[in-house]
Amino acid sequence: MRVRRQARIVVIQTLFEADIANHDLHRVLDQRLQETALPESGVAFVQELASGVWKHRASLDEIIVQIAPEWPVEQLAAIDRNILRMAIYEILATNDTPVKVVVNEAVELAKLFGSDSAPRFVNGVLGTLLRERGRFHLSPSLESA
Repeated sequence: MRVRRQARIVVIQTLFEADIANHDLHRVLDQRLQETALPESGVAFVQELASGVWKHRASLDEIIVQIAPEWPVEQLAAIDRNILRMAIYEILATNDTPVKVVVNEAVELAKLFGSDSAPRFVNGVLGTLLRERGRFHLSPSLESA
C-alpha cells in the first residue's frame, strides 16, 4: 500500500476516534503511529494532516454546511464527516497533492470504511467544493489543536 494512502487511513482512524469518543487527538495519534509502520515522511504527513483538520474542524464543518445544506454535519455518519473534513482541509490548506488525487483518495476511504452510499456522497460533496472552490477559505481557528 502506498505511504500516503496508509497515512490517510491512520488520519481517518485518529479523527474518527477523537470525534466519536472525545479522546485527546494527540494521544490517539501517538497510539496509531506506534501501531503502524510508516516512514518518517508518512509520519510527518499524518501529524500535519490530523492536527490541521482537528484545529480547523469548525471551519471545515461550516464549509460542509454550505456545500451540502440538506445534510446537517452533526447528522452525517462520523466516518463520512471526517473523510470530508480531511479532504476539504487537504484541498484548501495544502498544495502538495493534486486535487483529483485527494478526491480519489477520499472516495477510496469512503469505499473502505463507509456505507454503500458513502463513496457517491463524498464524491458529490467534493465535486461541489471543486466547482465552487474560489468561495471557500479556512478561517483562522479559535480551537486548540
